[in-house]
Amino acid sequence: MSNLSSFIKYQRKKVKLTQEDLAAKAGVGIRFIREMEQGKETMQLDKVNQVLALFGFNLIPSKQQIDAYDIFWNYFNKAVKITLITKLVKYGIIIKEITDKKEGKICAWQFVANNNAIKYQQKPADNLTEIVLHNDIETIEELN
Repeated sequence: MSNLSSFIKYQRKKVKLTQEDLAAKAGVGIRFIREMEQGKETMQLDKVNQVLALFGFNLIPSKQQIDAYDIFWNYFNKAVKITLITKLVKYGIIIKEITDKKEGKICAWQFVANNNAIKYQQKPADNLTEIVLHNDIETIEELN
């Protein structure tokens, strides 16, 4: 999945729209929405912006970083190794995304470190978790 496709899918599901509903509201075809969510590499920019506009966004150039929506779809509630830009390595489980209320985008993650995982399973408590800022993540990988 590309940054755009995972972002659109996340936003659509967050507001409980089907692909058909999104297509109708955006004034584009269902095929366009399906291709968009599947990560088709060539798309009409005006139509992409029509879809993004429904969620209050538009397509702009930005510095490339790890895709927050890729983390949401592929690493959520799984054992992971996170390497921060400071080179600090964290092992644990991402349990919740934190969104910036103003921008509506994922900005951080609630994370349970391995050393707190058993306690958290027995009795979930915020003092057993930590917040990892998305922009601080350099790499992430799933542990088996």
